[in-house]
Amino acid sequence: MPTPHISAEPGDFADVCLLPGDPLRARHVAENFFEDPSLVTSVRNMEGYTGTYKGRSVSVMGTGMGIPSLQIYATELIREYGVKSLMRIGSCGGIQPDLAVRDIVVAAGASTDSAVNRARFGGHDFAAIADFGLTRLLVEAAEAKGSAVRVGNILSSDHFYHPDAEIFTICRRMGLLAAEMEAAGLFGVAADNGARAATILTVSDIIGAEEAMTSGEREAALNEMIEIALEAALKIV
Repeated sequence: MPTPHISAEPGDFADVCLLPGDPLRARHVAENFFEDPSLVTSVRNMEGYTGTYKGRSVSVMGTGMGIPSLQIYATELIREYGVKSLMRIGSCGGIQPDLAVRDIVVAAGASTDSAVNRARFGGHDFAAIADFGLTRLLVEAAEAKGSAVRVGNILSSDHFYHPDAEIFTICRRMGLLAAEMEAAGLFGVAADNGARAATILTVSDIIGAEEAMTSGEREAALNEMIEIALEAALKIV
């Protein structure tokens, strides 16, 4: 049955779903990478599509910006539509000085300043880690494509404009690769609902520097990440 946020019918979503924050990126994936894509939901203009990629049924669904928004869609996709594997495809700000714009990061885990996973975990600290099997598939797909990836811890923040000026200095010292706003929430939802989740990101800017992608560079770089995620999806059983 449709939910308050997703108007799809049972069976409209595949068991694997890519999750960009931007619903227009979901449309881009469907129109440029899927065979015979079908728009299955567009409540509040948050578009979701199902199609096939090299014969494999795959879905893509926008989640909006931030953990609260992502948690709504991820929870409903798992509980109401039977999605079993979820892969966030997004952009991030590079933290480490040896990262560059267009680099690709695969999150092994996501530290966070959000309290959402503490609420799930009885007030304690939950280790928000990615599913190892999905993460390995992403890395293997990148290697097969000849794309270099960095794998490690990232920051999922509730703040785009962070009030703590020292947070990225701390992250840099502790080896976090990049910052974004959703992965820790996705990993918590998946753990809480018996699903698998992973995150792959493209570095769109370097935090504390002037280096950033142009709009044209962004599309080309994000396409590389999307292809990696879809190639990984082919191996999911």
